[in-house]
Amino acid sequence: MTRVKRGTIANKTRKNVLKQVKGYRFGRSKKEIQAYDAIVHAGTYAFAHRKDKKSDFRKIWNVKINAGVRALENAKMPSYSKLMGALKKKNILVNRKMLAELAENNPEVFAKVVESAI
Repeated sequence: MTRVKRGTIANKTRKNVLKQVKGYRFGRSKKEIQAYDAIVHAGTYAFAHRKDKKSDFRKIWNVKINAGVRALENAKMPSYSKLMGALKKKNILVNRKMLAELAENNPEVFAKVVESAI
């Protein structure tokens, strides 16, 4: 059987791995084994943190809506939770992202939404 030299394939693999870790620090950007390990960990964190990001944005929206409601000085609607309950009872289907945008950028429109919930 003839001898098969696999140097080109190994170099191609190494080149692709090192291309993915460009910008990493120390041995993680230069050494193949450390680089591969860094890629595996980075992928794991990226997956987990994509899920976390959704939760983080929802928390930010809740804070913005609550601040918008409290800024209205409305005795019937003192907080975020009361507003969300009232919106649900009135069957007003506006998501939290849009409510947060309205509270931050268009307080007049947000006030009308709150009034319609009352």
